[in-house]
Amino acid sequence: MEEHPKITLFPSIDVENNEKDSKIIVESTLPRSTKHPRSPLYFYQGFWCPSDFLPNIIDFQNHFQAKDTDIIIATKPKSGTTWLKSLVYSIVNRTRFTLSNHPLRTKNPHELIFFIDAKNTEKNVSLDLSNMEPPRLMSTHMPYSSLPTSVKESECRIVCMARNPLDTFVSMWKFLTQIHPEFLQQMTIDNFSEIFCNGEESFGPYWDHVLGYWKESLERPNKVLFVKYEDMKENGIFEMKRLAEFLGCGFSMEEEKQGVIEEIVKFCSLSNLKEMEVNKTGKVVPVFENKLFFRKGEVGDWVNHLSPIMVERFDRMMKEKFIGSGLEFKISL
Repeated sequence: MEEHPKITLFPSIDVENNEKDSKIIVESTLPRSTKHPRSPLYFYQGFWCPSDFLPNIIDFQNHFQAKDTDIIIATKPKSGTTWLKSLVYSIVNRTRFTLSNHPLRTKNPHELIFFIDAKNTEKNVSLDLSNMEPPRLMSTHMPYSSLPTSVKESECRIVCMARNPLDTFVSMWKFLTQIHPEFLQQMTIDNFSEIFCNGEESFGPYWDHVLGYWKESLERPNKVLFVKYEDMKENGIFEMKRLAEFLGCGFSMEEEKQGVIEEIVKFCSLSNLKEMEVNKTGKVVPVFENKLFFRKGEVGDWVNHLSPIMVERFDRMMKEKFIGSGLEFKISL
């Protein structure tokens, strides 16, 4: 089997020895869960971290030096990450490419905006952050509380997209059962919904993750922009204008008249990206086929998968966790 080289995010670090040190930390000090099919989860700094992410997360926290021009996309897994990456990339780079020669035609969004806290790739790539032209576009699944100090103290901007927890859960369930079909024999969707609501899932608890970015967006609106997946679906033009303004590259009146916003929204739609050849074949990382990142993307698809008991469980948790925060996700019981 071909051996794929690792991404080197921080070239000056002894990554191999650092990973060994991280592994020792994991095995000796952190609570461990094996309920997630892809890899064990470890409870690290208040969230459940996949074991294959942890070494690089520690590197990220200890060595990453943010720049004021950096843009970081922060999401809980299965909350519209792929979609948000395509939108942000297209907004920031809209003067560099036309839609006919756009990089999204030949590259998956995860190749254009990489995960700063992961080292998974099939591509022969070595990433040196110091050589990236500003603004550096990056993404993470980490909660706000665990981001590096340099990220929090710099003027870099963070865009967080959050999705209704019921749809987030269903998307996660479908994703995991496609990657690991045996998961269907190990656990029912009802069992997994209970685990999800209890917070013992990848980068969970969901509630803490979402609320961390939500509260920071209220306290530092120039630092963190909080976008709801459902709002972007329902009122894409308004949300796109808000997003572009936050990123420091608002759309001009001329661009609005020319329909530039509508063009980007249509071009980056799931239905359009899904039909591109690059997203029908190949893999961004060894275990994730590109096509797995494009399922339905619908709002309210949970009604087709969740029982009344599961819905009641989610509703109860939402009321308990979000009370007094001002954050709401609508569901109909």
